[in-house]
Amino acid sequence: MNSITDRTRTVKELVSRPDDSVIICRCEEITRGEIRQAVHDGMLTMNEVKRYLRTGMGLCQGQTCSRLVRSIIAAELGVSSGHVEYPISRAPARPITMQTYASDITKK
Repeated sequence: MNSITDRTRTVKELVSRPDDSVIICRCEEITRGEIRQAVHDGMLTMNEVKRYLRTGMGLCQGQTCSRLVRSIIAAELGVSSGHVEYPISRAPARPITMQTYASDITKK
């Protein structure tokens, strides 16, 4: 059995479906068809689809769409959704002014 990240894996031909225009990621306005196309373009993991389309990078941080995206990827690859790993989560980063850094140094 091929791993889902095996680049020699063959994916069935992409056939348009009536529900391809349904928005899956509301924050970034990504449709089911765009996610399906991304898989056929070679994005085989949640992280790759996230980087390619920005799914899960909106205000909700994937809380509303990640399970749907995962199931779409699994369906296109012909595997169960348990074989598709969730994307790597990172803490939000906020810009910090150089003045903040400078005042921290002078306090020591």
